[in-house]
Amino acid sequence: MSQSSLWDRLFRKKSIQQLHDESSQRDVDGHSLKRSLGLVDLTCFGIAAVVGAGIFSTLGKAAADGGPAVAILFLLTAIACLFSALCYSEFASRIPVSGSAYTYSYVVFGELVAWLIGWNLLMEYAIGNSVVAFSWSDYFSNLLNGFGMPLPDWLQTDYYSCAEALRNQNLLEEDAAKQAARSKLIEIWNGAPELAGLRIILDLPALMLNFIVTFLVYVGIQESKIVSNAMVALKLSVVIGVILIGAFYVKPDNWVPFAPNGATGVLLGISSVFFTYIGFDAISTTAEECKNPKRDLPRATMLTLGICTCLYVALSFVITGMVSYKELRVDDPLAIVFSKNNLNWLSGVVSLSAVVAMASVFLVFQLGQPRIFLSMARDGLIPKRFASIHPRFKTPSFATIITGIAVALPTLFLNSQLVTDLSSLGTLFAFVLVSGGILAISPNDKSHGDGDKSGFRVPYINGQYIVTGLFVTYNGFMRSMPSNHDLTRDWSWEKFPYLTFYLVFLVMSILTWRKQWSVIPVLGVITNLYLIAGIGHWNWLRFGVWCAIGLVVYYLYGLRRSRVAS
Repeated sequence: MSQSSLWDRLFRKKSIQQLHDESSQRDVDGHSLKRSLGLVDLTCFGIAAVVGAGIFSTLGKAAADGGPAVAILFLLTAIACLFSALCYSEFASRIPVSGSAYTYSYVVFGELVAWLIGWNLLMEYAIGNSVVAFSWSDYFSNLLNGFGMPLPDWLQTDYYSCAEALRNQNLLEEDAAKQAARSKLIEIWNGAPELAGLRIILDLPALMLNFIVTFLVYVGIQESKIVSNAMVALKLSVVIGVILIGAFYVKPDNWVPFAPNGATGVLLGISSVFFTYIGFDAISTTAEECKNPKRDLPRATMLTLGICTCLYVALSFVITGMVSYKELRVDDPLAIVFSKNNLNWLSGVVSLSAVVAMASVFLVFQLGQPRIFLSMARDGLIPKRFASIHPRFKTPSFATIITGIAVALPTLFLNSQLVTDLSSLGTLFAFVLVSGGILAISPNDKSHGDGDKSGFRVPYINGQYIVTGLFVTYNGFMRSMPSNHDLTRDWSWEKFPYLTFYLVFLVMSILTWRKQWSVIPVLGVITNLYLIAGIGHWNWLRFGVWCAIGLVVYYLYGLRRSRVAS
């Protein structure tokens, strides 16, 4: 195979017209998914995915690091997501078919980039749902404890955390709470039963949730929609109630200091805070099941982001005002803040609603991954078995079963912090490429579009002065930012992510000036890449290993079996 031929195969693209033709043919042949989702359903799916683990679990840890200033981090992260959400909305309007960022990248960048996006979306949904399962398990276990039916500790703890605690048992921690947590994990390890020399430690509630939701997703989108809408109505009522009641117990003194650990402490919460928002892209995976995807997908995306941001910011101020941020490094922050204010009855309501709320997040994520599998299988990049549609339920049945297994494995062998960071990184990578994809598409270029100008388009705002001004400002503040941002002295590998961000920022500034790019997709690339840099160089390394494995899989299977014509 010649070099030019290999290059052509790696970056072969699908046109939007080709995607529309394929979708129409599937409708005729009866091989498409069932179209039953409207605007309200899509918005509920989005809220179901976004309002969950972030509010009921990771919010506490982010607040413990950043203090009350975590509310500002939620707002800034929402703005960063807004840039990506606008880009997603345009793609969803232009390409109203299943596949999300994977399909969008196939149109703009070609097969190899699409494969990497699809490969990383699989990681996002699989291990992202593991985080949700861990959080759900904490609240479910607390609920059982409240009813006097506690599970043994070794049936509600992940194996990885216990093994890590045992390995580091001789390390001294300055933080007494961390030392106590490690001692508790070692105690669980020593008290767990053994089978063939292996400690039996697993998070049974998390695995149980995975099994039940996988079954629900398998039997149909209509059933999933009804359950999701009901759970969203319940948890929105509870969250709004928590905000209104909690406001009466706020002590303004708890907001001082506002950012106790400075910018570094606030930025420690990036992966946790961003993880709360990643669900909005799951809406786009349901395009093939929408009644009017070109109109409703963009609207649902923007409604989801707006509603959820208001809830997160308000709730952040309330809980950090009710108790000191130092007391929030727990898995169930909402329950804790009400317990400490002698509102135990409300603490019980929160625990019960959290079980429902995070189950709805799990449901939406579990819907998303099989549809990514489905799209990749239709293109021949993974075995065609993943594209099989159940004749009765009209769901991607085999892909749904494999998704259940893929979520169970991280739940068994990893812990929540590790999978949160990796899931956030994979999602941000997809957001960067979706934002960059808008820069590669001209609204007047019919080779990339269907000629229909009635759909949503990202508003054009000339970014020449804005992007250049932001780059100059960033350089001016670099030395006053956390040490890993300063590239002018004391080089270390810890700074590599920020060096990458800086170089991309420089190139984007130059190109925006020369090509007069719109500021919204440019800021989508820059802000999401900045958030990626904040996740840390070790997670970049893990992410690189995952991508390398994906490239090997693509070379051994997808490159030769792709159905897209050269």
